Amino acid sequence: MAEAPPVVPSEELLEWPKKDKRRFLHAVYRVGDLDRTIKFYTEGFGMKLLRKRDIPEEKYSNAFLGFGPEESNFVVELTYNYGVDKYDIGTGFGHFAIATPDVYKFVENARAKGGNVTREPGPVKGGSSVIAFVKDPDGYSFEIIQRGSTPEPLCQVMLRVGDLERSIKFYEKALGMKLCRKIDRPEQKYTLAMMGFADEYETTVLELTYNYGVTEYTKGNAYAQVAISTDDVYKSAEVVNHVTQELGGKITRQPGPIPGLNTKITSFLDPDGWKTVLVDNEDFLKELGQA
Repeated sequence: MAEAPPVVPSEELLEWPKKDKRRFLHAVYRVGDLDRTIKFYTEGFGMKLLRKRDIPEEKYSNAFLGFGPEESNFVVELTYNYGVDKYDIGTGFGHFAIATPDVYKFVENARAKGGNVTREPGPVKGGSSVIAFVKDPDGYSFEIIQRGSTPEPLCQVMLRVGDLERSIKFYEKALGMKLCRKIDRPEQKYTLAMMGFADEYETTVLELTYNYGVTEYTKGNAYAQVAISTDDVYKSAEVVNHVTQELGGKITRQPGPIPGLNTKITSFLDPDGWKTVLVDNEDFLKELGQA
């Protein structure tokens, strides 16, 4: 008996990610002492604690922090697992970034509150952008970027990938992101791609980094995922599933409601194993209303 031909998704379905209402909601990662990190992010970085919840039956606590309300801004979701005070960040995760009008002032304050400044403020090599790097108490790196007023100060998540062209294609097709810009630095042997849903200076972007000749990285167990909103998790999962067959990656959670919470989600890994969770827009806002 002849094999059934593969189901070709309609053009309309493949166009869905570009028409969908998407934005970065939060980045999820694990910390060894929740109160210590909250204190550092609020005092050292100027973030606001937006909400906190304890789930004793699952033995973990969460805290959400950012520079504006979750309804409109990208935030960090910190997870503390009872009794675990240390994690391995791995070699694949790069950094988060915070935009500020005055890098020097920002870094002095972060340093005074216990931040580990790993690169002093100053212009980038061969350019005029002023940046610095600060590590938080768990060793997560934050790039501090000088930028005038911006609607989204928490502006980047940097992840390293093994094949930049494949990753660009994946995020364009599976998530409807656009390539905001690409920078090749042959003298430093790396290429970057900024991927997002709007202009890089208006919103959060994913900064994908390819280091010449490096195709694999360790993921560690510290950084978990980014969450992105969608108007239809079922349709979105169908598109992702189709794209993974061409470019790699896989769906790790079929679309549907989370038991007990009823928020509809789906999750998947990209070709490098980086995880994304897509969250239903309306359900997310309802969840915030109940928080």
